[in-house]
Amino acid sequence: MAKKAHLTNEHEPRLYRVVADKIQRLIEDEGITAGERLPSERDLAGALNVSRASLREAILALELGGVVEVRGGSGVYLCAAKVEEDIPEVGPGPFEVLSARRMIESEIAAIAARVATDSAIDAILKAVLAMEREHANYASNEQADREFHLSIVRATGNSALVGTMEYLWNQRGRMWNRLKEHFQTEELRQLTLTDHRNILEAIAAHDPAAARKAMRAHLERVTRTFSRG
Repeated sequence: MAKKAHLTNEHEPRLYRVVADKIQRLIEDEGITAGERLPSERDLAGALNVSRASLREAILALELGGVVEVRGGSGVYLCAAKVEEDIPEVGPGPFEVLSARRMIESEIAAIAARVATDSAIDAILKAVLAMEREHANYASNEQADREFHLSIVRATGNSALVGTMEYLWNQRGRMWNRLKEHFQTEELRQLTLTDHRNILEAIAAHDPAAARKAMRAHLERVTRTFSRG
């Protein structure tokens, strides 16, 4: 009988976990103690030879594991050099999900621009209006944001793509929420509304190239904002 295949992540930990381990080793090597501030993100990224995005995911994982505390405008502080339990496995990192979405969702927007019916476009518009109306309400705004992106994929008429996007959206878990807590700004929220309007207009105009470009620009900007802070 053939041996059962093992899940990849049993043997290949996610990159943010690898980077988190490197940070903990650096903490030990540098003799950083509880309550002390870690080096800046720029210095840590250089010392560990990793991208700022990978470093930021690792810090979020360490924060969720109770190892560090992120203080806005001040830096990252050590809570405890080690924790008894492993850093929690919280699924794909936020930038991993954003990378997948850039590849997939840009083409989804182009398809929607080609085939969307009037009623499908109305559903996308309804989500945009709800996001604008619920701008100050985080939970309602998040729901409207989700509905906007899912309305676009539903407009393609492809149920497999709908399932793919629902999966990707559902990966916006604890790390994503913590990332938004730390780095979401009013400017980013306003730019997101503008981006969504641009995407809607391109789809309503049945312009696949413009829809693809608008969706990619939106997701690239979110990635830049959250990776640079």
